[in-house]
Amino acid sequence: MKKSFFILFWFLASMGFVQAQQGAPFGNSLPLAAESDWLLNRSDQPARVQTTEEGHLVLSNGLVRRTFSTGPNGATIGLEHLKTGESFLRSVRPEAAIQLDGIAFDIGGLTGQPVHNYLLRQWIASMKADPASFKLVEHRVEATKARFAWKKRPEWMPKDMPWPAPGKELIFTYRLDEEAIRLLLQRSTADESREIVFQDAFASLHENWSRFESGAHARSSFINEGKAGEIMALANTAVYAEQPVHPEATVFLAKINPGTDRSSSWGPGLGLVFSDRVIKLNLRPADNEIGFYDGQKEHRLQGLEQGKAVWLRMEWEAGQLLASWSYEQEDWQEVGATSVEQAPRYVRIGKMDAQGGNRDYEQKGSLGRSKIEEFFMLGELSQAAKVAGLASLRYLLDISVNVHYELYDGLPVFSKWITVDNRSEKVVTVNSFTSEILAVTEPESTVDSREQWLLPNLTIETDFNFGGMTSENVLRSSIAWKPDPLYATQVNYERTMPVLLEVSPKYGPEQTVQPGAAFSSYRVWELLHDSWDRERKGLEHRRMMRALAPWVTENPILMHVRSADTEAVKKAVDQSAEVGFEMVIMTFGSGFNAEDDTPQNLDRLKELADYAHAKGIALGGYSLLASRRVGGGNDVVMPAGMTPRFGNSPCLESEWGQDYFERLYNLYRKTGLDILEHDGSYPGDVCAATDHPGHKGLADSQWNQYRRISEFYKWARSKGIYLNVPDYYFLTGSNKTGMGYRETNWSLPRAQQEIIERQNIYDGTWTKTPSMGWMFVPLVQYHGGGEAATIEPLKEHLPHYEQRLANLFGAGVQACYRGPQLYDAPETKALVEKWVGFYKKHREVLDADLIHLRRPDGRDWDGILHVNPTGEEKGLLMLYNPLNEEITRTLSVPVYYTGLHEQVQLEDQWGNLQDVPVARDYSMTVEVTLPERGYRFFVLK
Repeated sequence: MKKSFFILFWFLASMGFVQAQQGAPFGNSLPLAAESDWLLNRSDQPARVQTTEEGHLVLSNGLVRRTFSTGPNGATIGLEHLKTGESFLRSVRPEAAIQLDGIAFDIGGLTGQPVHNYLLRQWIASMKADPASFKLVEHRVEATKARFAWKKRPEWMPKDMPWPAPGKELIFTYRLDEEAIRLLLQRSTADESREIVFQDAFASLHENWSRFESGAHARSSFINEGKAGEIMALANTAVYAEQPVHPEATVFLAKINPGTDRSSSWGPGLGLVFSDRVIKLNLRPADNEIGFYDGQKEHRLQGLEQGKAVWLRMEWEAGQLLASWSYEQEDWQEVGATSVEQAPRYVRIGKMDAQGGNRDYEQKGSLGRSKIEEFFMLGELSQAAKVAGLASLRYLLDISVNVHYELYDGLPVFSKWITVDNRSEKVVTVNSFTSEILAVTEPESTVDSREQWLLPNLTIETDFNFGGMTSENVLRSSIAWKPDPLYATQVNYERTMPVLLEVSPKYGPEQTVQPGAAFSSYRVWELLHDSWDRERKGLEHRRMMRALAPWVTENPILMHVRSADTEAVKKAVDQSAEVGFEMVIMTFGSGFNAEDDTPQNLDRLKELADYAHAKGIALGGYSLLASRRVGGGNDVVMPAGMTPRFGNSPCLESEWGQDYFERLYNLYRKTGLDILEHDGSYPGDVCAATDHPGHKGLADSQWNQYRRISEFYKWARSKGIYLNVPDYYFLTGSNKTGMGYRETNWSLPRAQQEIIERQNIYDGTWTKTPSMGWMFVPLVQYHGGGEAATIEPLKEHLPHYEQRLANLFGAGVQACYRGPQLYDAPETKALVEKWVGFYKKHREVLDADLIHLRRPDGRDWDGILHVNPTGEEKGLLMLYNPLNEEITRTLSVPVYYTGLHEQVQLEDQWGNLQDVPVARDYSMTVEVTLPERGYRFFVLK
């Protein structure tokens, strides 16, 4: 009875809470059973692989489940969140897609799903494998493995973190079979190698043709002004010729000029008549499209140019009909395919109705002229062509595509990537790949078009991400939410809902794979959310990032010394050691030059690093990479109409770029420096140059440049070199990026900086942990603002200095304290020591998750709550008063994520204790008095 009451209570409470979230759809804000909430309890939730009675494989950990068919091909047939019961999958697709040596292949997958709104179990048994696809041959299960080495810096971490994240890896191996090679041969061999069983250039009308001509207009005709094959007809009316299919015909070709015809579904085309339906491929001049009617529905493809003659091609073989089109019979573009067990009986050319018949549309258009210029029926390939073609393609049988999945213990997160093993004797080129194709359920019902779509309730991350400080950059670099062309029964009238996730680079990669070698794609991570509540989704995202990139929990207290002169650096090291700081960075404009590899500079920097290490301080410096021009033919060459993201940028695979990274390796190997602040890291600029040593051209330029920088970052991670990078490189080794500040804010008056700083932290920690972002404190002038903006002389601005320290250390966020010194008097030193001591005492909870209470606005209190349900200190409440008067407030503080659900022992900053009961809505009520322009903090135990 008690359990039922709580379930009902939380259902009603969550309704009100979630509906109050701006832009969030109806859903639960908190889980129904706190004892099984993975964000609170690290209970036994190991990842495992099991086999069902039907022979399906299930990768699950008690939180989420992904189910795979193993025959007639491998395919994802289920994706569920087990705590909510929600199914995320509505349609089966290939497991991946790849282009090898210019040939496109699907990897796995099943066809024949009758409708794509949802997937029923009973449908799966009757679904089939695409005969031309890579087929599943085996699978194996292994433990998760580290993506690269990580030398931990435990002195900067709140607690130890496992690496790799424990879990299971499920690996499926796919290969082509003889049937796929034969089909590939038929599709790739030129039609010139086939026997011509019928040909017509329409010098006159061949006796085999019979005509149908609409009676809608007196001039409707398949023979206009004596010219056979020239069609005169109203738009949206039927005029065509028909003849029996030659018994040896397997390929049907027609060259058609749309002329002045302005039809859509009634546009001129090629049709095959079967006993139960007509399948039609036609031009749609009114819409600049190609249309393919498969006997049930029409598929449309953009790209038709006005006034140009087009070749249409349909091929029937082994129960499959393939439709494609081309301008010059060289670059054929597939329009559609459908299963057909019987041979066609008749072939039609001309203007047919939407279903390939002879009806006229009730709304007819203007009179127009189109022309059937040539028509062919072709037979089988010659035996010589078959033998030669099979021999040339047989190397593909020795190529394996492995589809890798990982699932982690206690995390609702799947990872996926593909590898290509080349066991042939030929060099193979991976032109492009799509490592994930996921047809996801839609989160909203929208008939009309929208400016902004609500995306499915997944968070997607990849380790091929660049171009900014947030994870949203994956949309520009490595993933896309697309409309689903197969989803014909969606409610959106234009069928443009973005409910098809595709994971693929925007360029290339165009990578060659030597015999005996392998290629690996980047990885994608898919977090399945159990709620639409913004705070909970953020908590889940942050927990995922800590597990997949645990080095982000390294959160050293750092100073930016403004001069790299030896004595200035030593002073900064000495002061840092005395007050408890942990890192000194020779900042931008300091004179530090990472590219100076002269023995004198390297020796000096090694001496400084040794000096810092002797004091327990890490030392490093700043280097600018992108947003600069280096000249000498080494800058990126952008395609027409494109500019580098930062205005200028060197190509990382130019001679200069390769030398730059060699200098960085050399610098850190020889000096023992501990930190690189890498500004303007590679933002994703492509390069069309063909004379750079590290890439061939445009297609491989992005992949190779990213590999260059990411391999350096991974090396740095293996050496324990801390990486401050203003870009989203966390999953390839960087530690920290900007929390979300604008540099000119630090030229504003000091009082304004205090509020904006807390706003930046509040807004920046929805998806970042406190340790993932840096802030900035201008001890001396930065950009501008003069004396009103800076803190020096420090001892003259102690209240402001303390407020900045309280803002930052109270949030667990480290800032770049930029200046010549951290203190200038005993009282200044004591102040800095106080807040460093506060942070180190409460480091574990301050670096843990953060709950947003009230956003700073300068008009009333603001605050945050740190939560750490597995720690001794379960929470730390940080409250601020921006007003020029003391205030007293009664606050309802949500303590659900502290794990304290009955009573809280609340300790204020002076050590006073009180026991506070927890209400049924998991909140505690406290009355607090906040001093004018001050703060208060409380520890929850």
